[in-house]
Amino acid sequence: MERPPGSPVMKQTWSELLFLHWPVAEALLRPLIPAGLDIDTYDGRAWVGLVPFTISGIRMRFLPPLPFASRFHEVNVRTYVHHQGRDPGVWFFSLDAANALAVQVARRFYKLPYHHARIEMSVTEDGGPPPSPVRHRVDFVSRRAAGDPPEVVVRYAPGDVPRPAAPGTLDHFLVERYLLYASNGSGLHRARVHHVPYPLQPAVVHHLREHRVAANGITRPDSEPLAHYASRVDVGIWPLENVV
Repeated sequence: MERPPGSPVMKQTWSELLFLHWPVAEALLRPLIPAGLDIDTYDGRAWVGLVPFTISGIRMRFLPPLPFASRFHEVNVRTYVHHQGRDPGVWFFSLDAANALAVQVARRFYKLPYHHARIEMSVTEDGGPPPSPVRHRVDFVSRRAAGDPPEVVVRYAPGDVPRPAAPGTLDHFLVERYLLYASNGSGLHRARVHHVPYPLQPAVVHHLREHRVAANGITRPDSEPLAHYASRVDVGIWPLENVV
């Protein structure tokens, strides 16, 4: 992906990413997407994704990381769209983040449907004596408010070796997206992001219980999701612009 012109207004690092995807009928998503956007499909199928990860090193251009808002966990529910046959990107149904200040900033300046949530993430490295491999495991739990039952509970681990997704494949279609779309009723907007291709690996999902997809009005299949893991990417985010 070529770097967009100009300079990013924000930089951050995304780590311990889990991409869970289910195929869904395009007609199921159409009422939930603004009329100015078309749903992007692969072999005739639309996809809905659930993506938990952690963010660190958030900093505005020329500034150090922001105190109290430079690191937090997030989980988002998404699908894929394009505008007038071009500019493929991501449409977010919801984004839950464990930092109230970050939620307010993202809502105001990027028009995104962020919500404050209580999120716990732990990363465990364990294994037997040499030459047993070290096992990397991530536990992630998210709930909207204290006392609420958790809406996302997942334990996952990387599998196989990392490699960029090949262009033209379903893996590439699902993860290599460098444009986000947003709308808060005052028009359609977009922002560009840039990072090196994800060091993508198949993910092993040991446990999954989630209600966040259904909470967005989407009925997903009960089948096992397509699961990918990426360890880390450094990301630049460009300012929001109007879609014309």
